[in-house]
Amino acid sequence: MYITISPQKLGGAFSQSAGDFVSYLEKENQGKNLLEKEYFFNQYGDNIRPYEVIKEIDGNTAKLKLKEPKYYSITINPSQYELKHIHNNPEKLRAFVRETMKEYADSFNREINGRPISVNDIKYFAKIEHERTYKSNDVAIRENKPYSNQIAHLKNELRKVERGEIPGNTRQLENEIQKLVRDAPYKIRGQVVEPGMKKEGLQSHIHIIVSRKDASNIYSLSPGSKYKASEVEMHGKMVKRGFERDRFFQNSEKAFDKMFGYNRNYVESYAARKMLSKDPKQYIISLRSLGINEKKIAFNLIRQTGLQLPVLHLPQSKVGFAYKQLKKIIEAGIKASSIGY
Repeated sequence: MYITISPQKLGGAFSQSAGDFVSYLEKENQGKNLLEKEYFFNQYGDNIRPYEVIKEIDGNTAKLKLKEPKYYSITINPSQYELKHIHNNPEKLRAFVRETMKEYADSFNREINGRPISVNDIKYFAKIEHERTYKSNDVAIRENKPYSNQIAHLKNELRKVERGEIPGNTRQLENEIQKLVRDAPYKIRGQVVEPGMKKEGLQSHIHIIVSRKDASNIYSLSPGSKYKASEVEMHGKMVKRGFERDRFFQNSEKAFDKMFGYNRNYVESYAARKMLSKDPKQYIISLRSLGINEKKIAFNLIRQTGLQLPVLHLPQSKVGFAYKQLKKIIEAGIKASSIGY
């Protein structure tokens, strides 16, 4: 489970309205009939139309400055293991989103009129998408790039030979191209993976657009607050402030596990990914200490790239150590036949 929170993109090239973002989220509905389309939903209903989302979000921005985000984007990315566990059921995904938004509200260290913030104070709209495409920064694209570049060069050369522009052996060029295709590390149905190609397997994920202002359009609720949960004195009284991201991420995972009886492996957890980013050595120690069955599943998860290891903002020596140790453990497990393919 990967959950991200991003503020609205601002600046001269971006609109103050939520319209562009909502239109982007409609991309999978293009060419589909009314029964096939995925609509927006929120805590209270389904089948919400795009124009309603834009109207509600754009109309809920009282007293926000031009340089302040009017909304935040939350993306929930279940793993293929999690999606398989719930049979990729859209109704279960919607139920999970509604539970997750309760956790979102609970993660604000704020009060409104003396009471804790609840999901009823949050104005949001969510949309399920079922497809993903490869982007230029994906591992598969980066590792395929030397092969893709050479294939493109040879195909261009082949066309020139066929047109008689340059001398050459077409059969030899075709054989070289075929060899490069065979050797490329990532392929889909015999084709080298390139940007824009659809990813295989279960790819369902959820985009949530959540207003910066509460449902009453009075209070500003920012999950991007630089303050962790704390209290500060303002105008002679103590005021709560902050948003607990760690709590939100961890409790969302727990909600999924409880709702659907999912037995989460250590390497799937937010706590483990955070450990990897902060203390790779301790992460490796924790991985080694897993029981035999859990370790086998953990190795499979790592090897099958269902897990996207986060970018590590660490000294290169620490990053190198972590990945070298991880590689050694995986290779040792393969040799000992402790993990399967």
